Amino acid sequence: MMIQQELFETLKDKFIIHVRDRRLNNDEVKITTKGLTPEEAIGNPKRRDFPILTGQEVMLQAEYKGSFGQAFTDAPTMMNGTLGDILSLDLTEDSHNRAMFIATINAVMTYLGLVDRTVHCKTEDPEKCAQEFVSFVRKNYGNKKIALIGYQPSMLEALSKEFTLRVLDLSPKNVGQIRYGVKVEHGIDDYKDVVLDWADVVLCTGSTLCNGSIVNFIDIGKEVVFFGITVAGAAHLMGWPRLCPLGR
Repeated sequence: MMIQQELFETLKDKFIIHVRDRRLNNDEVKITTKGLTPEEAIGNPKRRDFPILTGQEVMLQAEYKGSFGQAFTDAPTMMNGTLGDILSLDLTEDSHNRAMFIATINAVMTYLGLVDRTVHCKTEDPEKCAQEFVSFVRKNYGNKKIALIGYQPSMLEALSKEFTLRVLDLSPKNVGQIRYGVKVEHGIDDYKDVVLDWADVVLCTGSTLCNGSIVNFIDIGKEVVFFGITVAGAAHLMGWPRLCPLGR
């Protein structure tokens, strides 16, 4: 299994190739990373238990030459600097740096036309997204057992109505609670039981990239599909499957 340091070194090396090939590292273009308010990030959906609305996560946004990239994180920060500054950040020990780096990858890769859907959907789109996931799972996996990594309420409700599903999360507000008929289990304590021993397929939030726990879902001997905007650029660089039907 890949360790965090190896993952972020590999990700940075792959990203640097794109930057150097296009001579972007010498650009004086500034990267602005800012925290978005919940309303800016996700609008005003009827459902109010999304992590970003309950204060468990914030959204960082990077802008590069008019293109935007976002990343969910629990480590908010702000920075104005060059692309070279971003590339020099220590990613192994500092979660703030990781969030800025990941949002920046998403913005730059969008500008280069290599990825899309790096800005979060808003208002009622998450409900539509959940139905897209139901269709995706039905088409590709049928009755296989699904592990949902990360408390995403609209997805949890929609998927649990049709499939055998268990969900993992790390927030004390969620773990141990029954949500939409499913008990939320602990992302670390119950990881082996749920992910390695029980699930046939794993649907994993891309937010795990920011905290580094994504390494627990790489090369684990079963199919893993990452979802959301955070992992957009990294999924392209690393060759990971990613689904984000309604990102912008």
